[in-house]
Amino acid sequence: MSTFEHDLTKGNIWKQLVWFAVPFFISNLIQSLYSLIDLIILGHFGGTNSISAANIGGQVLVILTNLAAGLSGGGTVMLGNYLGSKRKDKINGAISTLLITLTVMAAVFMVLLVILKQPLLRLLDTPEEAFSQAEQYLFICTLGLLFIYGYNALSAIMRGLGDSRTPMIFVMIACVINIILDLVLVAGFHLGAGGAATATVFAQGCSMLFCIIYLKHHDFMFDFKPSSFHFIKEEFHTLLRTGLPLSIQMVGTNFSFLILTTFINRAGGVAASAAAGIVNNFNGFAILPEAAISSAASAMIAQNMGKKDVKRSSKTMHCCLVLCIGVSLVVFTLMHIFPEQIFHLFGVKEDVLIYGLPYIFAFSFEYVGLPFIMSFNTVSTATGNGWITLVTNMVSAFIVRIPLAYVLAFLCELGVSGIAIAIPIATAVGAIISLLFYKAGIWEKHILL
Repeated sequence: MSTFEHDLTKGNIWKQLVWFAVPFFISNLIQSLYSLIDLIILGHFGGTNSISAANIGGQVLVILTNLAAGLSGGGTVMLGNYLGSKRKDKINGAISTLLITLTVMAAVFMVLLVILKQPLLRLLDTPEEAFSQAEQYLFICTLGLLFIYGYNALSAIMRGLGDSRTPMIFVMIACVINIILDLVLVAGFHLGAGGAATATVFAQGCSMLFCIIYLKHHDFMFDFKPSSFHFIKEEFHTLLRTGLPLSIQMVGTNFSFLILTTFINRAGGVAASAAAGIVNNFNGFAILPEAAISSAASAMIAQNMGKKDVKRSSKTMHCCLVLCIGVSLVVFTLMHIFPEQIFHLFGVKEDVLIYGLPYIFAFSFEYVGLPFIMSFNTVSTATGNGWITLVTNMVSAFIVRIPLAYVLAFLCELGVSGIAIAIPIATAVGAIISLLFYKAGIWEKHILL
């Protein structure tokens, strides 16, 4: 077994899950932090227009990045299954097909965004004073899509083979380069949002390049030579079956929360929008440990199901569930004991607290259903039944969360609090649906490969 392959089908499940999840968590944390640092540096040295431009351009890029992340997640599952089933002859073909697919996607989106960037920014009601910077930010980041997609693919490949540490190292490298260049280009040369975009693209490009060089010099199984790239139709169909539902689900969830943002703006204005934004930022960090645990569990289950070890896969899911419940209890407690302190971290005024305190109280119950929906969906994803995860999340988002938020906020006149109440209720419904699918045993009978 090579340096990059780690057998997750043997040993203590608890220990493996925790140690495999920690690099996932650190990688996600660093990625979240360097987006935050971007905004902090822009706020201090670029001004409000720069922040607005980066925020608007960033929303477009998040959707495109999630498309790549979903397909990359499918790649992780494929490789985990191949490794677990000892079908190493299939691994190079899967790696090649994933890299070609994401490269073509990046090229297509680059062309489309270059052509459509202005109409898209108009559609998003970009403020006129921030428009030129937003256009510049989006254009520069568009040119770097290949690096974003490439790094996603490489990380997915290594995680599928049981290595979560190497991707973490290269996220750290990207973060350091990004911060240094932000300070040089934004603080030093006052290039605003365009400078921040240049720093991000250059950092991601370096991270991807260093990662390839590192893999080549450490005898990675795929040599990255042009002659080694082959598009295999069978692997592409498997990739779509595993990854496309994840992509649609991630984009759909983002879109549903974008709709909730318009409800909040209508129900309470700027103060309500700020309150919800703070809670969403807090939630973005609070959810990272559970996301890392479920991602690690997915890679482990993929390998075990490749070996047709249903019992160990089920045990892994239960360990994932217990760990996620533990994290949720901590977050839930913090939201109830220190709600004002969470808002004061962002230096808010009393008008924001009026909306914020009832909002965070209702939102905190999100962490009751969250461990269950994440853990049960992990099994579906890892066994190639991504359609279950897609159905669960789309029902939760579009049949429960959005209609219920509208009814509670406007028809029942509960305002912003009504929107917050709808969020955990929708998650609870999703958790029940995913539990029913899990108990039905579909994941046991429909092993991916």
